[in-house]
Amino acid sequence: MDKRRLGRSDLMVSPLCLGGNVFGWTADETTSFKLLDAYAGAGLNFIDTADVYSSWVPGHVGGESETIIGKWMKARGNRSSLIIATKVGSEMGPGKKGLSKAYIRSAVEASLQRLQTDYIDLYQSHRDDPDTPQQETLEAYAELVRDGKVRAIGASNFTAERLRQALETSAKHGLPRYESLQPEYNLYNRAGYESELEPLCRSQEIGVIPYYGLASGFLTGKYRSEADFGKSPRGGRMSAYLNERGRRILAALDDVAARKSASLAQVALAWLMARPGLTAPIASATSLEQMSDLVASTKLHLDSGDIEQLDQASA
Repeated sequence: MDKRRLGRSDLMVSPLCLGGNVFGWTADETTSFKLLDAYAGAGLNFIDTADVYSSWVPGHVGGESETIIGKWMKARGNRSSLIIATKVGSEMGPGKKGLSKAYIRSAVEASLQRLQTDYIDLYQSHRDDPDTPQQETLEAYAELVRDGKVRAIGASNFTAERLRQALETSAKHGLPRYESLQPEYNLYNRAGYESELEPLCRSQEIGVIPYYGLASGFLTGKYRSEADFGKSPRGGRMSAYLNERGRRILAALDDVAARKSASLAQVALAWLMARPGLTAPIASATSLEQMSDLVASTKLHLDSGDIEQLDQASA
């Protein structure tokens, strides 16, 4: 499997990142181990999670996903062959959120313990913290890099202006810079990233690892009418996509998928992987069948005609 450099870091990642949000939520520990085995067995190495996954589930407190990944890596003895990305900053409980130096130092130790590792390859600011000076946050990361606990840092859900400010702060003070950005981006949701973030990331060589690569499942073609909304826990979100433009995108995906003898999910992810400046879309799976689809997307080549058709349908 060809690897891609993440930003200007020395992290070499597979072109598809496995989303760990489902581990301990819609995929129990046994299923999660099978999914992780299948992903790594296909030669892919990039796994993304967050300390807060899956605190939204009743009875959960956060850290469930990291804990499962940590148990799996220990059982398989494969830590050194993987690129593990996690995040800090989302609320983990009263007073446990944000990007202050004190909180980051506390949160990283908890993540390292759950992941059963002594370093995190990519440590990401989960969301912007306007109450903490960016210099303070970046100084905290500098200490973690110096101590060998973090290899590179990234940002998630930052605006172009705030990411630009962070990069300027890093350059001015000789601090580590954000080597990656995790925005919401897919064939349906394009404008938010392409308008300001894409030119900034490409000019500054920021690796882009978008989430919701399949638009919460809409781009798989699973939801084509309101009657389909009950097919999964995410079905309630589909009304935002099921409109004239959404149907036009599905029609283009149907067409390209038929020509390529591929699934709609494979085509939607291959479109992302072919996008200039984009390093690796993030996608999750809750079954081995879905995992096979994800792996197959890394081998699907879209020609210029395919990409143009998808671009026009989703414009």
